[in-house]
Amino acid sequence: MEIKASLNHLRMSARKARLVLDVVRHMPVDKALDQLQFLNKLASEPIKKLIESAIANAEHNFSLDKNNLFVKEIKADEGVTLKRWMPKAHGRATVIRQRGSHVHVTLAEIVESGKKVARKDKVEAPVKLEQVMAEAEKRAKSGEKKEGLKAKGKVNADTKSGKGFTTQLFNRKSGQ
Repeated sequence: MEIKASLNHLRMSARKARLVLDVVRHMPVDKALDQLQFLNKLASEPIKKLIESAIANAEHNFSLDKNNLFVKEIKADEGVTLKRWMPKAHGRATVIRQRGSHVHVTLAEIVESGKKVARKDKVEAPVKLEQVMAEAEKRAKSGEKKEGLKAKGKVNADTKSGKGFTTQLFNRKSGQ
């Protein structure tokens, strides 16, 4: 089972990030995180977060054990280069390239667990606004909780349209 995570638009050159990536490549994730914690490079913090994100993906989506994972592949590709100008002598201007990178990590299991399918979360059906309004009008016509809602300021009387009481669905900052 392979778990992937990526970090796009890291404002650091891929060359600097590769120095850190070479340290943690093919390591178990717990040892890789320990190495990144004590590594004296600025690229170590975002790469540590990326590996932690991949571990969280493995635990949440596939129910894999954190201690059974290692860094199978990790790479840094060139990203967007921002071009800025710096004034120099004799009225010249030279370009400054602020390089970016995209970092991709793939984790794999040390000992295969046999899990190949992602966990499916049960999603409830979305609530439709028409149903909520119909239920509110039904309760208002039957007179249910009319006084309680009126005391809290949640019910508005609409006598001109003949609809009776309707429930206010959204709270506004204007104090209504």
